[in-house]
Amino acid sequence: METPPPSTPRTEPTEADVEAFKQQLGRPPRGLRAIAHRCPCGQPDVVETAPRLPDGTPFPTLYYLTCPKASSAIGTLEANGVMKEMTERLKTDPELAAAYRAAHEDYIRRRDEIEVLQGFPSAGGMPDRVKCLHVLVGHSLAAGPGVNPLGDEALAMLPEWWRKGACVTPAVDAGDTVDAEDGK
Repeated sequence: METPPPSTPRTEPTEADVEAFKQQLGRPPRGLRAIAHRCPCGQPDVVETAPRLPDGTPFPTLYYLTCPKASSAIGTLEANGVMKEMTERLKTDPELAAAYRAAHEDYIRRRDEIEVLQGFPSAGGMPDRVKCLHVLVGHSLAAGPGVNPLGDEALAMLPEWWRKGACVTPAVDAGDTVDAEDGK
């Protein structure tokens, strides 16, 4: 697959972005801070969430993949055993393991810049195993190529999910912004 081009740097969510999120996941966003990556179709495909939800619950997943087309394609990779194969490679390839540990440290650093969640792991199984390709791909899209080697690999295995058009069509004005602190 041709890797989706980097989107503009993280942006404040608009009302249209919040509506897209609702359509993508079937629920309102919780702890939405920013749009971390936009799909080539223009819709958000990765959001940045607060390390704690508005009620104070820890939420260690900083980058959350929202596009149902990308999520479905990643689910197929997971069902085909890609996570197990990647985890096995981490045990036998010290260079890959070191790069994956660096990805883990990058994830924690980015989350800690917002709020430290003492004692909480990064996400996706990092740094020792691969537990969720959705998280790794979200990290790769948000951080850019070269930061998460296994996220980059999974991303390269995906079909061009955006080629057939947007996954959703929000009906609100794309210029409206929302308060990134509470996602409303």
